[in-house]
Amino acid sequence: MPELLSTEDSQSIHSHSCDVAIVGGGVVGTTLAAALGKSGLSVTIIEAQTLEGAAARERGYALSPLSGQILDGIGVWERIFPYIGKYHDIYLSDADCPRLVKFHPQDLGIEFLGYVGEHRIMLRALQDFINTECETVQWLCSARLNQVTYQSEGATLDLEVEGKPQQVRSRLVVGADGPQSYIRQTAGIKTWGWKYWQSCLTFMITHTASRNDIAFERFWPDGPMGVLPLAGNRYHIVWTAPHAEAKALQRLNEDEFLAELEYYTSGFLGKLTLTSDRHVFPVQLLQSRQYVRPRVALVGDAAHRCHPVAGQGLNLGIRDAAALAQVLTKAHARGQDLGDLAVLKRYERWRKVENLAILGFTDFLDRIFSNRWWPIVKIRRFGLWLLRNVPLLKVLALKFMTGFWGRRPTLSRTKTAKPAVSGGLR
Repeated sequence: MPELLSTEDSQSIHSHSCDVAIVGGGVVGTTLAAALGKSGLSVTIIEAQTLEGAAARERGYALSPLSGQILDGIGVWERIFPYIGKYHDIYLSDADCPRLVKFHPQDLGIEFLGYVGEHRIMLRALQDFINTECETVQWLCSARLNQVTYQSEGATLDLEVEGKPQQVRSRLVVGADGPQSYIRQTAGIKTWGWKYWQSCLTFMITHTASRNDIAFERFWPDGPMGVLPLAGNRYHIVWTAPHAEAKALQRLNEDEFLAELEYYTSGFLGKLTLTSDRHVFPVQLLQSRQYVRPRVALVGDAAHRCHPVAGQGLNLGIRDAAALAQVLTKAHARGQDLGDLAVLKRYERWRKVENLAILGFTDFLDRIFSNRWWPIVKIRRFGLWLLRNVPLLKVLALKFMTGFWGRRPTLSRTKTAKPAVSGGLR
């Protein structure tokens, strides 16, 4: 089992060296560590919280089939699959227009069009996998990063672990530390983008509908609503609305809120019960001007953020992790310097353009559907008509949404044993 560097043993460990230091122990950072677990590289994950604290976040994620294949290739999917929601169909609708665009698994020849995983389930599974299967991965938890110094041969990270100074020397530093990334800032990497006029309200419900295997994307003039099935006859809802309206919805008492929700979901979920707190966060588009510098690379929200419409955010981060792991593993096998800019540019060329395409796609969807101007309404409804009636266009759109376009990581083509379905969607 990898060594957990925490309070009990920090007194005897003042410094150590590794090949890759990952700053941020969330889903993307731990996915990268797990993907490097059999590479022969020594990896240190630096996390500000305890393992339990990092996994305690109340949130759900849409997972594409490609993300499932990547996690399967790593070997962790069997620990996740039985406990997450799975959807066969996706229904798109424009406000209260009765004509739906329906996507089905047979459109792509796959079993599920996507999955919905809770943060605690996914991160605990990744943590357990690293602790039991990845001997070259270590943790530094409850760690505060004070300074990063880059040299020609590597980087030095000065930390405090519950008040005790520690130092990590690494050949490469990976920023997986979110949209306010300290690693990105200290590396001098600039970003571009904008804040939207909208915020997201996220929460979970139970329902009485007969099916629990359909994902809905409902486009309203004030913003899209994603309705995503979880295990246990539950749904995770991501409701986008103008800032003031999102805050007002959060403040409504439960009965008033559920009445609003039943209207916006057109009653197709039956009787609803709120099962979580309502969380509000502003929506932002962000793209780093560079994903790499000498000795540093960015993944996930540290590198980019997109509008939550179509549920692309975490999937981009998982693909980043798989791509960077592939680049680093090959470089290590060839005896190349992991932190060399020429090596890291291979990752940037792979992921930056593909991520930009998704950012543009989600921005386009939000702007064209969050709009009451009648010429735009006519154009988008014609677009939905094309999706309903032109099979090739429908397949292309579905490939884009599910991740089956662009360059696929090797991990997504590495099949492990198929996990049992018991305990899955109920």
